[in-house]
Amino acid sequence: MKKVIAGLMIMVLLCSAVVPVATAAEKGRGGLMGFIAGCCFGIRAGAAYNDGKDIHWREWCRLIPYVGLVFAIWDGIDGVNGVTTSDYAKKYGSTYY
Repeated sequence: MKKVIAGLMIMVLLCSAVVPVATAAEKGRGGLMGFIAGCCFGIRAGAAYNDGKDIHWREWCRLIPYVGLVFAIWDGIDGVNGVTTSDYAKKYGSTYY
């Protein structure tokens, strides 16, 4: 069982290293990456991806078991502190927000 979990974690880490490189193209938005963005990260991330925005690294980290909980709490703390989309755009750039 430990080997299966370790194998799954290695696969997730490898995928997280490769998948963030994929960005929305000017033509043909949507498709598989649009599905992944909408299915895994929610309707707002899927719509933002189809609008040409990239998926933020903190959203990719939420896919990792147990580690994703830390990032979910981090996102919740940012929400409690009143962080807005424009604050994220200033911090991370307009590529993501």
